[in-house]
Amino acid sequence: MSRLSVRKTYKLYIGGAFPRSESGRSYPVTSPKGEFLANASQASRKDARDAVVAARKAFPGWSGATPYNRGQILYRVAEMLEGRRAQFAEELAPARQGGKRAALEAVDAAVDRMVWYAGWSDKIASVRGAANPVAGPYFNLSSPEPTGVVAIVAPADPLLGLVSVVAPVIVTGNTCVVVASEPSPLASITLAEVMATSDLPGGVVNVLTGRQAELAPWLAAHMDVNGLDLTGVADADLALRCEQAAAENLKRVLRPAQEDWTADPGIGRMTRFLETKTVWHPVGI
Repeated sequence: MSRLSVRKTYKLYIGGAFPRSESGRSYPVTSPKGEFLANASQASRKDARDAVVAARKAFPGWSGATPYNRGQILYRVAEMLEGRRAQFAEELAPARQGGKRAALEAVDAAVDRMVWYAGWSDKIASVRGAANPVAGPYFNLSSPEPTGVVAIVAPADPLLGLVSVVAPVIVTGNTCVVVASEPSPLASITLAEVMATSDLPGGVVNVLTGRQAELAPWLAAHMDVNGLDLTGVADADLALRCEQAAAENLKRVLRPAQEDWTADPGIGRMTRFLETKTVWHPVGI
């Protein structure tokens, strides 16, 4: 007996829930050949504001968790990502040269990247912190702390690139609002489903699908956003406007850049959204 398949509904991910856009809008996602793949929610600036509220609410608990606990949760995300390897490959294959095999390799690389960042959770403080020599009877200690809420415009690479910009932000204790790849948003929502069922508290990662040009400027200008990653912005004029808006409350900004996501990522993306707290303490007290 023939039957119709149940098509997946790709919604937003805000505060641990999967709402449709409050605007009621959606847009068609197609393959590079123009084949229809699915409809994705088209987030509005109201959705962006809701996502920032959710990220701010989640920040105290997430930043206050032990680095070891954050690392364990990211490792759990990697476990579940690998468990849904075939589903991710199916979503990635239409947009990649090399078909299913290349898609599977991309999923494996994303899993490895998540595990790599999970391992840094309880080590980055040792690398970036310091005991500073001072000319007086004091201990002087510097330690890194998370910046706060970071808005991320994700790169075109829909999974490895996405993991490579989100993982370093959250492993160090920040929360984030992500504008997913506009032409290839499907894997981002499936990754959100993985995060929602892997002990990651709601609001730590919030995913918006829709138009970069509509969402990025509002996040850049939002006064409760502390950092801005513009990696995925391809339009130079849009990037400039976002940087100018970000200056209003002195956001930390990572400018657009073409990156090889398969290369060694280093620690630069983790340290970009860390601040240094220095404490003086008298010797002998």
